[in-house]
Order: sequence, then C-alpha cells, then structure tokens
Amino acid sequence: MDAEAPQATETTGRDGRDGRNGRDARNGRGTAGVRGRRLRVAGALGCGALLLAGCASMPDSGEVKQVEASQGVDSQVRVFGVPPKDKATPFEIVDGFLEAMTSDDPKLAIAREYLTKRAAAKWNPGKGITVLSSELNRQRLGAGNDQDEEGQRFELSGNRLARVDERSAYQPEAGNASYKEFLQLVKEDNQWRIDGLPDGLVLGESDFQRIFRSVNKYYFAAGMLVADPVFVRQRPDPESRMDAITQTVQSLLAGPSKWLGPVVGSSFPTGTALRDGTRTLSYDGDNALRVPLNGKADNVADSQCRRMATQLLFTVKDVTASRVTSVELLRSDGKSALCQVGEPEATVTANRFSNVSPQHQYYVDPENRLRRIQLMSDSEARPEQGEPVAGPLATAQLKIGSAAVAHDEKRTAVISENGREMYVVSLTTGGPLGQPVLTSKAPANAGTGHRLSAPSWDGRGDLWVADRNPADPAVWVLNGGEGTPQRVDVAGLHGGRIESLRVSSDGVRIALLIEKDGRHTLHVGRIERPDARGGSEETRVLVRELRPAAPQMADVTAMSWASRGRLLVVGREAGGVVQARYMQADGSAVVSGSLPGATGLSAIAASEDEKAPVVAYSGTDGIVWLPPGAQWRTVVDGGSAPVYPG
Repeated sequence: MDAEAPQATETTGRDGRDGRNGRDARNGRGTAGVRGRRLRVAGALGCGALLLAGCASMPDSGEVKQVEASQGVDSQVRVFGVPPKDKATPFEIVDGFLEAMTSDDPKLAIAREYLTKRAAAKWNPGKGITVLSSELNRQRLGAGNDQDEEGQRFELSGNRLARVDERSAYQPEAGNASYKEFLQLVKEDNQWRIDGLPDGLVLGESDFQRIFRSVNKYYFAAGMLVADPVFVRQRPDPESRMDAITQTVQSLLAGPSKWLGPVVGSSFPTGTALRDGTRTLSYDGDNALRVPLNGKADNVADSQCRRMATQLLFTVKDVTASRVTSVELLRSDGKSALCQVGEPEATVTANRFSNVSPQHQYYVDPENRLRRIQLMSDSEARPEQGEPVAGPLATAQLKIGSAAVAHDEKRTAVISENGREMYVVSLTTGGPLGQPVLTSKAPANAGTGHRLSAPSWDGRGDLWVADRNPADPAVWVLNGGEGTPQRVDVAGLHGGRIESLRVSSDGVRIALLIEKDGRHTLHVGRIERPDARGGSEETRVLVRELRPAAPQMADVTAMSWASRGRLLVVGREAGGVVQARYMQADGSAVVSGSLPGATGLSAIAASEDEKAPVVAYSGTDGIVWLPPGAQWRTVVDGGSAPVYPG
C-alpha cells in the first residue's frame, strides 16, 4: 500500500452548511452551528475502499483542509462520525448526533454513542428517512441550562421535501410541508446523552444526494417489466454492510413499493431472500452475476426461475450499467444452480416490445398534416425533411392539431385541428379515413383548449385521451385502440382540470398535467384495470393515488415519458426560468438531469431509446433536436406537436 496516496481530512467547522447555521440557538434565534467533527478518508484507486478493503495504516503527510458534503460524491471517500467528547454540552450532543447520522460508520455506531444505552438499543435508523429542503433548526425548549440535572428537551424543525419509507421508496411532499420532532436528553454516567428520539434518519437534501442513489427494480405487469424506483446507499449500508448491488437485489426480493404493489407482481416465491450472510455478490469469468437465494426458492420450476432471473438481470443492469451479461440463481447451499439467463432471453421473457428503438419521429407540419422523420444512427448527420405518413392520412383532407403514434408504428390517433374529433388511422394500409372514434362533448363555441387533448398510446395498445369540456371533463380509454371508449375514474383531482396526459409504455402509470387556480402541476397516477385487481366486479379502469411528479417546479409547461421509467419535464421553479429536466416517476430529481439551453420550449418528446435525440418545439426555431452529447439544432423550420411513438 502506498502510504502517500490516500489523504485524511477532518472538518473543523460546518457553520452554515447543510442547513445548520451558526446563529445562537440558546437565544431561540435558530440553530447553533454543528461543529463538524466528521472524518473523511479518501483512498487512491490502488487502495480501493479504505478500511473496508483492509488498508491498515493512515497517511503521515498530505494537505489538511475543510471538506464540504455538497462538493459531490467521490467513490473513494468515506465519512465517519466523531464520538462525543467528555463533558459535552447538550448542544454539542445534539449537533454531534445529527452529524453522525450522515456517516458511514458500521451500524451507525458513532451516532449511537450520543444516545443512552437504552435508546441506542431501541433506535431503528432503518425505519425511514426524512429529507429536508431547508435548514434543520434545533432549539432548546424551556429555560434549562447546561448544568440542569432535570433533563433537556430540544425541538427539531424544518421544511420536509420527501419521505423515504422502510421499503426505500421516495414519497415527495406537495407544497411546504413542515417537519417537527423532539429529542430528550438526560444525564447518564454524568454525561449528557439523548434518551428519547424518533426512529429513522433526518437528512438535508445535499447529504441525502451524497449518500443515496436512485435505482430501478423491476416487476411484471401483464407480462411486461415495470420499473419501480427506490433509493439505496452508494456505499455499504451501515446496518447490513451490503454494497449497492446487494442492497438493490435485497429490495427487489422484498417486493414492490407500496404505491406500485397493487398493479405489479413478482415471480419470486413469498419469503424469498438472499442466502444468510450474503453481503456482496460475485461474478464469474464471463461477468455472470451469481445470486444465492434462501430455501424458499430451492424448488421453483425452470420457467418461474427464468422469470425471476429476468427481473434480477434488468434490476442489476440498472445499477451496474454494462458489467453484468447474465444472472445465475443459486440454491440455498450457495453452490448448485437453479438457472442462468442472459440478456437476449431476458428481453424476450420481459416482453420488451421490439420498437423500444423507434424508427421515426413524428410532427404536425404548418399545413396541419402528419409527417415523420427517419431516425439516423449517426447523431451528427442532419436528417432529411419530414415526409407525409402513409395510409388514409396521405390523401384525406383532415386538418390535424395533434397526434399520437402506436408503439409498433402501425396506427396513429389524430385530433382534428379544432380539437373536436379523434380518429384512429392505419399507417400501413390505404382506405377511407373512417368515422371519429370519439367526439368532444364541449359546446360548439368552446375553444380548442376545452376540447380533446393530445392522445397517448401505452405499450399494450390501449389509447388514452382527455376531454377538457368544462361542464364534464373526463379521461377516456379505448382498449386495443378500438371499440367503445370507456370513461376512466380519476381520483384525487380536488377541483383541478386535466390539461394533457401521457401514459407510460408499461401501461401502469399515467402522467397528468393538471391546471388549478391558474397553476399547472404534474402528477403521476397508478392505473388499475379490472384484471389487475383479482377479479373485482368493478369493470371501470381507475387512476388512483396521484402524487406530485415535479414538486420543485412552480409551473409545468410540457412533459414526456423517457427511458427507464423517467419523465422529461419542461417548467420553471419559483422565481426561475423555464428549463427542461429529467425526473424520476416517484417525484425525485435526477442529479445533473437538466438539459442545456432549453428555454423557449413549449412541447417536448423523449424516447425509450436513450440513443435517440430529444425532440422539442420552439416558437422561434420550429422542431429542434438534442442528440446525446450534442447541442440543440433545428431540423424542421415549421411544424409543431412533435412526438415519438407512445
């Protein structure tokens, strides 16, 4: 080991960092600065994870400086708490404990040193995480002083951004939700210690983003895989000592999040878990991930095992990007194989429709005709100008206002220019245009904004649209894109009106742009179908449990589903400018997910294929593309309403 490679840095003060500033809390004016007593250890690449990898000595040279949590994640950095000093004051105990909650100490051992023996044994940090958007205020209640033998009581308060539950699922807060909890301090062995505290962790947003990362685990719905985002620690979990991949696999085996659970299922038998003692998972020479399971899975059928392995393969690839080529499931002896599945087989088992990579991008030209642009493998090449779509629309005189193209690119749903009628039209065969499949019930004098919205197809072939009729707003679905439209029961609108909608390709989530009191907000709802509720007599399709999908944005202009179950959203934060950024479907922000130079966009579309360019409409530049790693460029001078299949 090279003694000069790693460097140790110790913070000597964090006043004003991570939401705890240096105001005098003793006078009730806010928070006392946390005297940052955290030790950060950075290991060189040759050392790997210092301490965990067995590096036995500390450096005796190197620069000493302050390191701030918001400087970003360094895979070679560990953060360790510092134990309470002798005769520490109540304020120092509270501040030290709040600091130690952000550390990588095994079992959060240093944080427990700030607790009484009884509280340390009882405290459950895995109960959940409260994420604060603003500074964490703490102040002493009553007229106590540091010498008071009767105990001390502190109030913790702030603005709650989100809650991460015990299943690691992120639950954003709408608006400014308040947070308030209490710490009770007593004397134990003549030292101040915390004796009463809430379970779970409380972290500022920057610490949360430093410590945790969002990953997708995958479950089945109607034969298709559905992404279920959760948060896992980027480094070994202090409680279980599992690395990020093993934490994610453990979360997959435990089952889907509570929000998604009613509409998805897992192939793993109830009670399936990792083999006792598993802390990390190994690869063989061909980059096959070997996953030892407990006895609950020892006797599963081969077909079920392959579905289990498919869930695991897509889940771990979301964590590791490219390393895993296949997944091998092992019995509880840790040696004998249940089955092994590679990516080609998993793709078939997962029913990933063949058009994940779209062939065309579509838009409405200045003459209100639907046109398409051939996507090119070379992102630097300039595409040809759009061509008219084939089929009845090539000769029909219908003027189009908006459109949606089915995932297989064989049909399109188009809305007439006045927003009154919706037609479903073939893109592969000729013939007459046919009759509209749905007509808005809005009065004749209503504007287009009070009639039919742009439609949306899911990957099952169902077609969705909103009628914005002020007298009777409704969401409609056509099963298979044909037949009689069915009205969808949408719960939780609370007087808001749906302006636009987009359905995820897996057909279990719907993104709704809702207008209320002059403000446009984005919500995601869970789609419940009759066949997903165990034979319920209810036959109506339902949308339930709306939750904010872009809570940081004061106003949302446009949105689109993107790859891996994410959303691409155009909007602005309070007091900010219009921007486009990726959001997870659970409402959490994708770190570094903002698109450059996105001002002036009023419509946007993204593809399931991350290699395909983002396409948008700009009032000044027309149809513009943003290929991966490139800059925005105009591809069509005129036109509007750009869409990808979906």
